[in-house]
Amino acid sequence: MSENKKNMWIAAITRGHNGGVCLLKDGEIVFSIEEERITRQKYDGGPLATMMRILDYTPKLDYLVIAHTTPKETAGKIDFSGEDMYTGFARKLGLIDRKQNRFTHPQVIDLSHVHHKLHAACAFYRSGFEDAVAVVVDGAGTFLELSYQGEALTGWEVESIFDCAYPASFTTLYKHIGIKEPRPGEIIKNFSGDRYDEKTTHECRIGDHAGIVKVYEAITEYCGFTAIEAGKTMGLFPYGKPNDKIPKLFDNTGTYDSSNRNLIIPRYPNGAIVNYNLFEYLTDANSQDLTELQNRRDLAYACQTQTQEQVLQLILKAVEISGKTHVVLSGGYGLNCVANYFYLDKLNEKGIKLYVEPISNDAGTAIGAAMMIHRSVNNESSIIEFTDNLYLGFEKIYSNDEIEITCAMFDAELKDSDNTEIVDLLRNKNIVAVFQGRSENGPRALGNRSILFDPTFQDGKDFVNAVKHREYFRPFAGTILKEHAHEWFDLRGMEESPSMMYAVNCKPGVAEKIPSVIHVDGTCRIQTVTEKQNKHFYDLISEFYKATGTPILFNTSFNLGGDPLVETLHDALDTLARSEIEYLYLPENGKLIRILNQA
Repeated sequence: MSENKKNMWIAAITRGHNGGVCLLKDGEIVFSIEEERITRQKYDGGPLATMMRILDYTPKLDYLVIAHTTPKETAGKIDFSGEDMYTGFARKLGLIDRKQNRFTHPQVIDLSHVHHKLHAACAFYRSGFEDAVAVVVDGAGTFLELSYQGEALTGWEVESIFDCAYPASFTTLYKHIGIKEPRPGEIIKNFSGDRYDEKTTHECRIGDHAGIVKVYEAITEYCGFTAIEAGKTMGLFPYGKPNDKIPKLFDNTGTYDSSNRNLIIPRYPNGAIVNYNLFEYLTDANSQDLTELQNRRDLAYACQTQTQEQVLQLILKAVEISGKTHVVLSGGYGLNCVANYFYLDKLNEKGIKLYVEPISNDAGTAIGAAMMIHRSVNNESSIIEFTDNLYLGFEKIYSNDEIEITCAMFDAELKDSDNTEIVDLLRNKNIVAVFQGRSENGPRALGNRSILFDPTFQDGKDFVNAVKHREYFRPFAGTILKEHAHEWFDLRGMEESPSMMYAVNCKPGVAEKIPSVIHVDGTCRIQTVTEKQNKHFYDLISEFYKATGTPILFNTSFNLGGDPLVETLHDALDTLARSEIEYLYLPENGKLIRILNQA
Protein backbone atom coordinates (compact mmCIF):
# COMPACT_ATOMS: atom_id res chain seq x y z
CA MET A 1 0.00 0.00 0.00
CA SER A 2 1.06 3.58 -0.55
CA GLU A 3 -0.01 6.49 1.65
CA ASN A 4 2.63 9.16 0.91
CA LYS A 5 1.40 11.01 3.98
CA LYS A 6 3.21 14.13 5.10
CA ASN A 7 4.21 14.45 8.75
CA MET A 8 4.06 10.69 9.15
CA TRP A 9 5.32 9.64 12.58
CA ILE A 10 6.53 6.08 13.06
CA ALA A 11 8.04 4.73 16.28
CA ALA A 12 9.63 1.33 16.65
CA ILE A 13 10.52 -0.27 19.95
CA THR A 14 12.82 -3.14 20.72
CA ARG A 15 12.40 -5.19 23.89
CA GLY A 16 14.79 -7.43 25.75
CA HIS A 17 18.44 -6.46 26.28
CA ASN A 18 19.30 -3.20 24.54
CA GLY A 19 15.67 -2.11 24.66
CA GLY A 20 14.91 1.27 23.19
CA VAL A 21 13.01 3.41 20.70
CA CYS A 22 13.57 4.84 17.25
CA LEU A 23 11.28 7.69 16.14
CA LEU A 24 10.93 8.67 12.47
CA LYS A 25 9.26 11.69 10.91
CA ASP A 26 8.73 11.28 7.16
CA GLY A 27 11.41 8.59 7.10
CA GLU A 28 14.08 10.66 8.89
CA ILE A 29 15.40 9.64 12.31
CA VAL A 30 14.26 12.11 14.97
CA PHE A 31 15.96 10.15 17.73
CA SER A 32 17.15 6.64 18.41
CA ILE A 33 18.21 5.71 21.91
CA GLU A 34 18.50 2.76 24.29
CA GLU A 35 16.38 2.52 27.41
CA GLU A 36 19.44 2.16 29.65
CA ARG A 37 20.54 5.71 28.89
CA ILE A 38 17.43 7.04 30.65
CA THR A 39 16.86 4.50 33.41
CA ARG A 40 20.61 4.08 34.15
CA GLN A 41 20.13 0.29 34.31
CA LYS A 42 22.59 -1.55 32.05
CA TYR A 43 20.87 -3.57 29.29
CA ASP A 44 17.43 -2.40 30.44
CA GLY A 45 14.96 -4.19 28.21
CA GLY A 46 11.52 -2.61 28.70
CA PRO A 47 11.44 0.62 26.65
CA LEU A 48 8.75 2.40 28.69
CA ALA A 49 10.82 5.46 29.62
CA THR A 50 11.91 5.95 26.02
CA MET A 51 8.32 5.57 24.81
CA MET A 52 7.27 8.42 27.09
CA ARG A 53 9.89 10.65 25.47
CA ILE A 54 8.06 10.31 22.14
CA LEU A 55 5.56 12.80 23.57
CA ASP A 56 8.28 15.47 23.56
CA TYR A 57 8.10 15.40 19.76
CA THR A 58 4.58 14.33 18.76
CA PRO A 59 1.29 13.62 20.56
CA LYS A 60 0.27 11.01 17.96
CA LEU A 61 1.86 8.17 16.02
CA ASP A 62 0.77 6.82 12.68
CA TYR A 63 2.38 3.48 13.46
CA LEU A 64 3.97 1.75 16.43
CA VAL A 65 6.21 -1.13 15.38
CA ILE A 66 7.23 -3.92 17.75
CA ALA A 67 10.69 -5.32 17.14
CA HIS A 68 11.92 -8.24 19.20
CA THR A 69 12.18 -12.01 19.20
CA THR A 70 8.86 -13.07 20.74
CA PRO A 71 5.31 -11.96 19.90
CA LYS A 72 4.08 -8.81 21.59
CA GLU A 73 1.31 -10.77 23.31
CA THR A 74 3.94 -12.45 25.47
CA ALA A 75 5.32 -9.14 26.72
CA GLY A 76 3.08 -9.11 29.76
CA LYS A 77 -0.19 -7.46 30.65
CA ILE A 78 -0.64 -3.84 31.60
CA ASP A 79 -4.07 -4.30 33.16
CA PHE A 80 -7.09 -6.57 32.95
CA SER A 81 -7.75 -5.63 29.34
CA GLY A 82 -5.76 -8.59 28.07
CA GLU A 83 -3.77 -6.47 25.60
CA ASP A 84 0.00 -6.55 25.47
CA MET A 85 1.93 -4.09 27.60
CA TYR A 86 3.31 -1.88 24.85
CA THR A 87 0.10 -1.46 22.87
CA GLY A 88 -1.68 -0.69 26.13
CA PHE A 89 0.97 1.79 27.23
CA ALA A 90 0.93 3.60 23.88
CA ARG A 91 -2.87 3.74 23.97
CA LYS A 92 -2.93 5.14 27.49
CA LEU A 93 -0.36 7.77 26.54
CA GLY A 94 -2.58 8.75 23.63
CA LEU A 95 0.10 7.96 21.05
CA ILE A 96 -2.33 5.65 19.25
CA ASP A 97 -6.11 5.77 19.01
CA ARG A 98 -7.65 4.97 22.41
CA LYS A 99 -10.93 3.88 20.86
CA GLN A 100 -9.61 1.13 18.61
CA ASN A 101 -10.01 -2.58 19.31
CA ARG A 102 -7.48 -3.42 21.98
CA PHE A 103 -6.64 -6.83 20.58
CA THR A 104 -6.12 -6.01 16.91
CA HIS A 105 -5.00 -2.40 16.90
CA PRO A 106 -4.43 -1.27 13.28
CA GLN A 107 -1.69 1.19 14.21
CA VAL A 108 0.42 -1.47 15.91
CA ILE A 109 2.56 -3.66 13.64
CA ASP A 110 4.23 -6.68 15.19
CA LEU A 111 7.51 -7.62 13.46
CA SER A 112 8.74 -9.90 16.23
CA HIS A 113 8.74 -12.85 13.81
CA VAL A 114 11.45 -11.32 11.57
CA HIS A 115 14.11 -10.21 14.08
CA HIS A 116 17.04 -10.93 11.78
CA LYS A 117 15.36 -9.08 8.90
CA LEU A 118 15.27 -5.99 11.11
CA HIS A 119 19.01 -6.27 11.74
CA ALA A 120 19.45 -6.56 7.98
CA ALA A 121 17.16 -3.60 7.29
CA CYS A 122 19.05 -1.31 9.67
CA ALA A 123 22.35 -2.16 7.99
CA PHE A 124 21.00 -2.00 4.44
CA TYR A 125 19.21 1.34 4.75
CA ARG A 126 22.22 2.97 6.42
CA SER A 127 24.84 1.49 4.05
CA GLY A 128 24.18 3.67 1.02
CA PHE A 129 24.07 0.55 -1.21
CA GLU A 130 21.39 0.41 -3.90
CA ASP A 131 21.09 -3.32 -3.33
CA ALA A 132 23.06 -5.76 -1.21
CA VAL A 133 23.15 -9.12 0.47
CA ALA A 134 22.86 -9.04 4.26
CA VAL A 135 24.59 -11.40 6.69
CA VAL A 136 23.20 -11.48 10.22
CA VAL A 137 25.14 -13.33 12.93
CA ASP A 138 23.33 -13.24 16.25
CA GLY A 139 22.91 -15.18 19.47
CA ALA A 140 19.25 -16.09 19.20
CA GLY A 141 16.79 -14.24 17.01
CA THR A 142 13.13 -14.93 16.42
CA PHE A 143 11.51 -17.73 18.38
CA LEU A 144 10.10 -20.35 15.98
CA GLU A 145 7.77 -23.25 16.56
CA LEU A 146 8.64 -25.66 13.77
CA SER A 147 6.93 -28.69 12.43
CA TYR A 148 9.24 -30.67 10.20
CA GLN A 149 8.57 -34.20 8.96
CA GLY A 150 5.91 -34.62 11.61
CA GLU A 151 8.24 -33.58 14.43
CA ALA A 152 7.53 -30.55 16.62
CA LEU A 153 10.68 -28.46 17.16
CA THR A 154 11.43 -25.31 19.15
CA GLY A 155 13.99 -23.12 17.41
CA TRP A 156 15.62 -19.73 17.20
CA GLU A 157 17.30 -17.85 14.36
CA VAL A 158 21.08 -18.10 14.64
CA GLU A 159 22.59 -16.94 11.34
CA SER A 160 20.77 -15.58 8.30
CA ILE A 161 21.39 -14.33 4.77
CA PHE A 162 18.97 -11.99 2.99
CA ASP A 163 18.72 -10.50 -0.47
CA CYS A 164 18.05 -6.78 0.11
CA ALA A 165 16.41 -4.32 -2.27
CA TYR A 166 14.36 -1.13 -2.14
CA PRO A 167 11.77 -0.24 -1.08
CA ALA A 168 11.45 -2.96 1.57
CA SER A 169 12.40 -6.34 0.11
CA PHE A 170 14.36 -8.70 2.37
CA THR A 171 14.15 -12.22 0.95
CA THR A 172 15.60 -15.10 2.93
CA LEU A 173 18.35 -17.00 1.12
CA TYR A 174 19.75 -18.97 4.04
CA LYS A 175 18.78 -19.62 7.64
CA HIS A 176 20.50 -21.50 10.46
CA ILE A 177 18.04 -22.46 13.20
CA GLY A 178 19.23 -23.69 16.57
CA ILE A 179 16.90 -26.02 18.46
CA LYS A 180 16.59 -27.43 21.96
CA GLU A 181 15.59 -30.92 20.94
CA PRO A 182 18.37 -33.52 20.42
CA ARG A 183 19.00 -33.56 16.70
CA PRO A 184 22.37 -33.95 15.00
CA GLY A 185 21.63 -31.49 12.25
CA GLU A 186 20.06 -31.47 8.84
CA ILE A 187 20.19 -29.33 5.72
CA ILE A 188 16.87 -28.60 4.01
CA LYS A 189 17.41 -27.13 0.57
CA ASN A 190 13.89 -25.85 0.02
CA PHE A 191 12.62 -24.72 3.39
CA SER A 192 9.37 -22.75 3.22
CA GLY A 193 9.59 -19.01 3.81
CA ASP A 194 6.01 -18.73 5.08
CA ARG A 195 7.26 -18.21 8.63
CA TYR A 196 8.73 -14.93 7.42
CA ASP A 197 5.75 -13.92 5.26
CA GLU A 198 7.55 -15.08 2.13
CA LYS A 199 6.35 -17.25 -0.72
CA THR A 200 9.89 -18.30 -1.52
CA THR A 201 12.01 -21.17 -0.22
CA HIS A 202 15.56 -21.11 1.05
CA GLU A 203 18.36 -23.29 2.36
CA CYS A 204 17.93 -24.01 6.05
CA ARG A 205 20.10 -25.79 8.59
CA ILE A 206 18.46 -27.16 11.71
CA GLY A 207 20.38 -28.68 14.61
CA ASP A 208 21.10 -28.72 18.31
CA HIS A 209 24.69 -27.50 17.87
CA ALA A 210 25.73 -24.00 18.93
CA GLY A 211 25.74 -21.17 16.44
CA ILE A 212 28.74 -18.88 16.03
CA VAL A 213 27.66 -16.37 18.68
CA LYS A 214 26.62 -19.16 21.05
CA VAL A 215 30.19 -20.48 20.88
CA TYR A 216 31.41 -17.01 21.79
CA GLU A 217 28.88 -16.75 24.63
CA ALA A 218 29.92 -20.10 26.09
CA ILE A 219 33.59 -19.20 26.14
CA THR A 220 32.81 -15.73 27.50
CA GLU A 221 31.04 -17.29 30.49
CA TYR A 222 33.88 -19.80 30.90
CA CYS A 223 36.25 -16.83 31.19
CA GLY A 224 34.21 -15.48 34.11
CA PHE A 225 31.91 -12.96 32.40
CA THR A 226 28.24 -12.91 31.51
CA ALA A 227 27.24 -14.12 28.06
CA ILE A 228 26.42 -10.61 26.85
CA GLU A 229 29.95 -9.37 27.67
CA ALA A 230 31.59 -10.94 24.60
CA GLY A 231 33.63 -7.78 24.06
CA LYS A 232 35.72 -8.76 27.07
CA THR A 233 36.63 -12.08 25.47
CA MET A 234 37.62 -10.18 22.34
CA GLY A 235 39.94 -8.06 24.49
CA LEU A 236 41.41 -11.14 26.18
CA PHE A 237 42.15 -13.19 23.06
CA PRO A 238 45.61 -11.67 22.19
CA TYR A 239 46.85 -12.89 25.58
CA GLY A 240 46.30 -16.46 24.38
CA LYS A 241 48.07 -18.55 21.77
CA PRO A 242 47.38 -21.50 19.48
CA ASN A 243 47.13 -24.65 21.56
CA ASP A 244 46.74 -28.18 20.21
CA LYS A 245 45.33 -29.31 23.55
CA ILE A 246 42.12 -27.41 22.77
CA PRO A 247 39.85 -29.29 20.38
CA LYS A 248 38.57 -27.47 17.30
CA LEU A 249 35.49 -25.43 18.04
CA PHE A 250 33.92 -26.19 14.67
CA ASP A 251 33.73 -29.36 12.61
CA ASN A 252 33.58 -28.62 8.91
CA THR A 253 34.46 -32.09 7.69
CA GLY A 254 30.94 -33.37 7.05
CA THR A 255 28.00 -32.21 5.01
CA TYR A 256 26.64 -30.31 7.97
CA ASP A 257 29.07 -27.69 9.25
CA SER A 258 28.59 -27.21 12.95
CA SER A 259 30.21 -26.43 16.25
CA ASN A 260 31.79 -29.17 18.32
CA ARG A 261 28.90 -30.26 20.55
CA ASN A 262 31.20 -32.28 22.78
CA LEU A 263 32.85 -29.01 23.71
CA ILE A 264 30.10 -26.37 23.35
CA ILE A 265 26.58 -27.11 24.54
CA PRO A 266 24.02 -24.41 23.67
CA ARG A 267 21.26 -23.37 26.05
CA TYR A 268 18.79 -21.80 23.65
CA PRO A 269 17.77 -19.06 23.74
CA ASN A 270 20.15 -17.77 26.42
CA GLY A 271 23.79 -18.65 26.70
CA ALA A 272 25.80 -21.82 26.25
CA ILE A 273 28.34 -23.76 28.28
CA VAL A 274 31.83 -25.14 27.76
CA ASN A 275 31.80 -28.84 28.54
CA TYR A 276 35.29 -28.61 30.00
CA ASN A 277 35.10 -31.81 32.06
CA LEU A 278 35.70 -33.87 28.90
CA PHE A 279 39.02 -32.19 28.23
CA GLU A 280 41.89 -32.34 30.72
CA TYR A 281 43.49 -29.05 29.65
CA LEU A 282 40.24 -27.19 30.21
CA THR A 283 39.34 -28.58 33.61
CA ASP A 284 38.70 -25.83 36.06
CA ALA A 285 41.30 -24.40 38.38
CA ASN A 286 41.18 -22.26 41.45
CA SER A 287 41.84 -18.62 40.70
CA GLN A 288 40.37 -15.35 41.82
CA ASP A 289 40.81 -14.01 38.29
CA LEU A 290 40.05 -16.62 35.64
CA THR A 291 41.54 -14.41 32.91
CA GLU A 292 45.00 -15.00 34.35
CA LEU A 293 44.71 -18.74 33.62
CA GLN A 294 46.40 -19.73 30.38
CA ASN A 295 43.65 -22.20 29.47
CA ARG A 296 41.12 -19.35 29.52
CA ARG A 297 43.39 -17.15 27.43
CA ASP A 298 44.07 -19.90 24.91
CA LEU A 299 40.40 -20.71 24.59
CA ALA A 300 39.64 -17.01 24.06
CA TYR A 301 42.25 -17.04 21.29
CA ALA A 302 40.66 -20.10 19.69
CA CYS A 303 37.25 -18.50 20.02
CA GLN A 304 38.19 -15.27 18.25
CA THR A 305 40.25 -16.80 15.44
CA GLN A 306 37.86 -19.64 14.64
CA THR A 307 34.57 -17.75 14.89
CA GLN A 308 35.81 -14.94 12.65
CA GLU A 309 36.79 -17.55 10.06
CA GLN A 310 33.28 -19.01 10.24
CA VAL A 311 31.74 -15.58 9.66
CA LEU A 312 34.07 -14.95 6.74
CA GLN A 313 32.91 -18.18 5.13
CA LEU A 314 29.31 -17.11 5.72
CA ILE A 315 30.00 -13.78 3.96
CA LEU A 316 31.54 -15.60 1.01
CA LYS A 317 28.55 -17.95 0.92
CA ALA A 318 26.24 -14.93 0.83
CA VAL A 319 28.09 -13.50 -2.17
CA GLU A 320 27.99 -16.87 -3.95
CA ILE A 321 24.28 -17.55 -3.55
CA SER A 322 23.15 -13.96 -4.16
CA GLY A 323 25.53 -12.98 -6.95
CA LYS A 324 25.99 -9.60 -5.23
CA THR A 325 29.29 -8.06 -4.18
CA HIS A 326 27.86 -5.48 -1.79
CA VAL A 327 27.54 -7.06 1.68
CA VAL A 328 26.09 -5.61 4.88
CA LEU A 329 26.86 -7.27 8.21
CA SER A 330 24.81 -6.97 11.40
CA GLY A 331 23.75 -8.87 14.51
CA GLY A 332 25.73 -9.04 17.72
CA TYR A 333 28.86 -10.40 16.03
CA GLY A 334 29.03 -7.27 13.88
CA LEU A 335 30.46 -5.41 16.90
CA ASN A 336 33.58 -7.60 16.79
CA CYS A 337 36.08 -5.01 15.56
CA VAL A 338 38.93 -7.56 15.40
CA ALA A 339 36.96 -9.79 13.04
CA ASN A 340 35.77 -6.84 10.94
CA TYR A 341 39.39 -5.95 10.18
CA PHE A 342 40.26 -9.60 9.50
CA TYR A 343 37.69 -9.83 6.69
CA LEU A 344 38.99 -6.86 4.72
CA ASP A 345 42.00 -8.34 2.91
CA LYS A 346 40.07 -11.50 2.04
CA LEU A 347 37.13 -9.52 0.65
CA ASN A 348 39.18 -6.82 -1.10
CA GLU A 349 40.96 -9.36 -3.27
CA LYS A 350 37.57 -10.67 -4.44
CA GLY A 351 36.15 -7.22 -5.14
CA ILE A 352 33.61 -7.47 -2.30
CA LYS A 353 32.58 -4.24 -0.59
CA LEU A 354 31.60 -4.64 3.06
CA TYR A 355 29.53 -2.37 5.29
CA VAL A 356 29.42 -3.25 8.98
CA GLU A 357 26.51 -1.70 10.87
CA PRO A 358 27.74 0.23 13.96
CA ILE A 359 24.41 -0.33 15.74
CA SER A 360 24.63 -4.10 15.25
CA ASN A 361 23.15 -4.90 18.65
CA ASP A 362 19.40 -5.18 19.17
CA ALA A 363 19.08 -1.40 19.45
CA GLY A 364 19.54 -1.35 15.68
CA THR A 365 16.44 -3.46 15.07
CA ALA A 366 14.26 -0.51 16.11
CA ILE A 367 15.85 1.57 13.34
CA GLY A 368 15.43 -1.26 10.85
CA ALA A 369 11.77 -1.83 11.81
CA ALA A 370 10.82 1.83 11.60
CA MET A 371 12.52 2.33 8.25
CA MET A 372 11.09 -0.87 6.81
CA ILE A 373 7.53 0.15 7.65
CA HIS A 374 8.02 3.69 6.35
CA ARG A 375 9.37 2.40 3.05
CA SER A 376 6.68 -0.23 2.78
CA VAL A 377 3.61 1.93 3.45
CA ASN A 378 4.88 4.71 1.20
CA ASN A 379 6.37 2.41 -1.46
CA GLU A 380 9.39 4.70 -1.37
CA SER A 381 12.33 3.42 -3.43
CA SER A 382 14.68 6.41 -3.29
CA ILE A 383 18.16 5.36 -2.12
CA ILE A 384 19.21 6.57 1.31
CA GLU A 385 22.69 8.02 1.12
CA PHE A 386 25.34 6.57 3.41
CA THR A 387 25.47 8.35 6.71
CA ASP A 388 28.15 8.21 9.37
CA ASN A 389 25.95 10.08 11.84
CA LEU A 390 25.46 8.13 15.06
CA TYR A 391 24.65 11.18 17.18
CA LEU A 392 20.99 10.22 17.44
CA GLY A 393 20.14 10.84 21.09
CA PHE A 394 17.73 13.49 22.32
CA GLU A 395 18.36 17.05 21.20
CA LYS A 396 19.07 19.08 24.32
CA ILE A 397 20.89 22.40 24.51
CA TYR A 398 21.96 23.33 28.04
CA SER A 399 21.79 27.00 28.93
CA ASN A 400 24.44 28.57 31.16
CA ASP A 401 21.84 28.79 33.94
CA GLU A 402 21.09 25.06 33.69
CA ILE A 403 24.80 24.27 33.79
CA GLU A 404 25.28 26.43 36.90
CA ILE A 405 22.32 24.83 38.69
CA THR A 406 23.59 21.31 37.93
CA CYS A 407 27.10 22.19 39.07
CA ALA A 408 25.71 23.53 42.35
CA MET A 409 24.04 20.16 42.98
CA PHE A 410 27.47 18.51 42.99
CA ASP A 411 29.49 21.31 44.60
CA ALA A 412 31.38 21.63 41.34
CA GLU A 413 33.60 24.46 40.19
CA LEU A 414 32.62 26.04 36.87
CA LYS A 415 34.78 28.32 34.73
CA ASP A 416 35.35 29.42 31.14
CA SER A 417 37.82 27.31 29.19
CA ASP A 418 39.07 26.45 25.72
CA ASN A 419 40.90 23.72 23.83
CA THR A 420 44.33 25.07 24.80
CA GLU A 421 43.63 24.55 28.49
CA ILE A 422 42.19 21.08 27.88
CA VAL A 423 45.31 20.05 25.97
CA ASP A 424 47.46 21.30 28.87
CA LEU A 425 45.41 19.21 31.30
CA LEU A 426 45.78 16.12 29.11
CA ARG A 427 49.54 16.60 28.71
CA ASN A 428 49.81 16.76 32.51
CA LYS A 429 48.27 13.28 32.82
CA ASN A 430 44.76 14.36 33.69
CA ILE A 431 41.68 12.47 32.53
CA VAL A 432 39.16 14.84 30.93
CA ALA A 433 35.61 13.83 30.11
CA VAL A 434 33.84 15.59 27.26
CA PHE A 435 30.09 16.20 27.05
CA GLN A 436 28.40 17.84 24.07
CA GLY A 437 25.47 17.62 21.69
CA ARG A 438 23.43 14.50 21.14
CA SER A 439 24.55 11.18 22.56
CA GLU A 440 25.83 8.40 20.36
CA ASN A 441 23.48 5.55 19.47
CA GLY A 442 25.04 2.14 19.93
CA PRO A 443 27.88 1.08 22.23
CA ARG A 444 30.70 3.34 20.91
CA ALA A 445 31.65 6.74 22.30
CA LEU A 446 32.53 9.03 19.39
CA GLY A 447 33.40 12.31 21.05
CA ASN A 448 30.07 13.48 22.44
CA ARG A 449 30.09 11.23 25.52
CA SER A 450 33.78 10.39 25.81
CA ILE A 451 36.59 10.18 28.34
CA LEU A 452 39.88 11.50 26.95
CA PHE A 453 43.53 10.96 27.86
CA ASP A 454 46.95 11.58 26.39
CA PRO A 455 47.83 8.39 24.39
CA THR A 456 51.58 8.95 24.69
CA PHE A 457 51.82 7.86 28.34
CA GLN A 458 53.24 4.37 28.71
CA ASP A 459 50.99 3.41 31.62
CA GLY A 460 47.84 5.08 30.30
CA LYS A 461 45.86 1.89 29.73
CA ASP A 462 46.42 0.58 33.25
CA PHE A 463 45.78 4.00 34.76
CA VAL A 464 42.44 4.63 33.03
CA ASN A 465 41.27 1.02 33.43
CA ALA A 466 41.75 1.40 37.19
CA VAL A 467 39.85 4.68 37.25
CA LYS A 468 36.97 3.23 35.19
CA HIS A 469 36.95 -0.03 37.20
CA ARG A 470 37.61 -2.13 34.08
CA GLU A 471 39.57 -5.34 33.66
CA TYR A 472 43.34 -4.99 33.16
CA PHE A 473 43.38 -6.61 29.70
CA ARG A 474 40.79 -4.40 28.02
CA PRO A 475 42.18 -2.00 25.42
CA PHE A 476 41.14 1.54 24.58
CA ALA A 477 40.34 3.27 21.32
CA GLY A 478 41.95 6.22 19.64
CA THR A 479 40.33 9.03 17.67
CA ILE A 480 42.54 10.39 14.89
CA LEU A 481 42.20 13.26 12.45
CA LYS A 482 41.11 11.59 9.22
CA GLU A 483 43.78 13.29 7.13
CA HIS A 484 46.51 11.59 9.21
CA ALA A 485 44.96 8.14 9.55
CA HIS A 486 46.82 6.55 6.63
CA GLU A 487 50.15 7.82 7.93
CA TRP A 488 49.66 6.03 11.23
CA PHE A 489 47.55 2.94 10.46
CA ASP A 490 46.99 0.29 7.79
CA LEU A 491 43.32 0.73 6.87
CA ARG A 492 43.34 -2.11 4.31
CA GLY A 493 41.70 -0.10 1.59
CA MET A 494 39.25 1.85 3.76
CA GLU A 495 39.12 5.61 3.37
CA GLU A 496 38.02 6.14 6.94
CA SER A 497 36.70 4.46 10.09
CA PRO A 498 34.20 6.97 11.50
CA SER A 499 32.31 4.56 13.76
CA MET A 500 35.17 2.77 15.55
CA MET A 501 34.30 -0.62 14.02
CA TYR A 502 37.81 -1.88 13.17
CA ALA A 503 40.87 -2.78 15.25
CA VAL A 504 43.61 -1.92 12.75
CA ASN A 505 47.34 -2.56 12.50
CA CYS A 506 49.77 0.24 13.19
CA LYS A 507 52.31 1.47 10.71
CA PRO A 508 55.97 0.81 11.74
CA GLY A 509 57.08 2.97 14.64
CA VAL A 510 53.57 4.10 15.60
CA ALA A 511 52.96 1.79 18.58
CA GLU A 512 55.88 3.32 20.47
CA LYS A 513 54.43 6.81 20.06
CA ILE A 514 50.92 6.06 21.42
CA PRO A 515 51.33 3.06 23.78
CA SER A 516 48.19 3.80 25.80
CA VAL A 517 45.86 2.93 22.92
CA ILE A 518 47.81 0.02 21.45
CA HIS A 519 46.65 -3.47 22.40
CA VAL A 520 49.10 -6.29 23.12
CA ASP A 521 48.70 -7.55 19.53
CA GLY A 522 49.80 -4.20 18.11
CA THR A 523 46.35 -3.06 16.98
CA CYS A 524 44.27 -0.01 17.76
CA ARG A 525 40.50 0.38 17.47
CA ILE A 526 40.29 3.73 15.74
CA GLN A 527 37.75 6.41 14.99
CA THR A 528 38.60 8.80 12.21
CA VAL A 529 37.04 12.23 12.53
CA THR A 530 36.56 15.20 10.23
CA GLU A 531 35.51 18.76 10.93
CA LYS A 532 32.17 18.07 9.26
CA GLN A 533 31.46 14.98 11.39
CA ASN A 534 32.22 16.56 14.77
CA LYS A 535 33.69 20.07 14.66
CA HIS A 536 34.32 20.54 18.39
CA PHE A 537 36.01 17.16 18.76
CA TYR A 538 38.02 17.70 15.59
CA ASP A 539 39.20 21.12 16.78
CA LEU A 540 40.28 19.70 20.16
CA ILE A 541 42.36 16.94 18.55
CA SER A 542 43.82 19.49 16.14
CA GLU A 543 44.93 21.60 19.09
CA PHE A 544 46.51 18.51 20.68
CA TYR A 545 48.27 17.77 17.39
CA LYS A 546 49.61 21.35 17.17
CA ALA A 547 51.02 21.07 20.70
CA THR A 548 52.40 17.53 20.53
CA GLY A 549 52.73 16.39 16.91
CA THR A 550 50.33 13.54 17.72
CA PRO A 551 47.04 13.72 15.77
CA ILE A 552 45.23 11.22 17.97
CA LEU A 553 43.57 11.21 21.39
CA PHE A 554 42.88 8.31 23.73
CA ASN A 555 39.07 7.90 23.65
CA THR A 556 36.85 5.69 25.77
CA SER A 557 33.18 5.69 26.68
CA PHE A 558 32.01 8.14 29.31
CA ASN A 559 30.92 5.69 32.00
CA LEU A 560 32.32 3.56 34.78
CA GLY A 561 32.54 -0.22 34.60
CA GLY A 562 29.04 -1.72 34.54
CA ASP A 563 27.28 1.60 33.90
CA PRO A 564 25.56 2.76 30.71
CA LEU A 565 27.04 5.70 28.82
CA VAL A 566 25.99 9.00 30.35
CA GLU A 567 23.04 10.75 28.72
CA THR A 568 22.42 13.97 30.66
CA LEU A 569 24.65 16.57 32.25
CA HIS A 570 23.46 15.29 35.61
CA ASP A 571 24.61 11.77 34.65
CA ALA A 572 27.97 13.20 33.66
CA LEU A 573 28.57 14.99 36.95
CA ASP A 574 27.30 12.03 38.93
CA THR A 575 29.90 9.85 37.19
CA LEU A 576 32.65 12.29 38.08
CA ALA A 577 31.45 12.45 41.69
CA ARG A 578 31.76 8.64 41.95
CA SER A 579 35.20 8.43 40.37
CA GLU A 580 38.68 9.91 40.29
CA ILE A 581 37.90 11.85 37.10
CA GLU A 582 38.14 15.52 38.02
CA TYR A 583 37.39 17.40 34.81
CA LEU A 584 34.41 17.72 32.50
CA TYR A 585 34.68 19.82 29.36
CA LEU A 586 31.66 21.34 27.60
CA PRO A 587 33.14 22.57 24.30
CA GLU A 588 29.85 23.98 22.97
CA ASN A 589 29.60 26.26 25.97
CA GLY A 590 33.33 26.83 26.45
CA LYS A 591 33.04 25.63 30.06
CA LEU A 592 35.20 23.45 32.27
CA ILE A 593 33.73 21.76 35.33
CA ARG A 594 35.79 20.39 38.20
CA ILE A 595 34.40 18.23 40.96
CA LEU A 596 35.81 19.43 44.28
CA ASN A 597 34.51 16.78 46.69
CA GLN A 598 34.72 13.36 45.08
CA ALA A 599 33.81 10.04 46.66
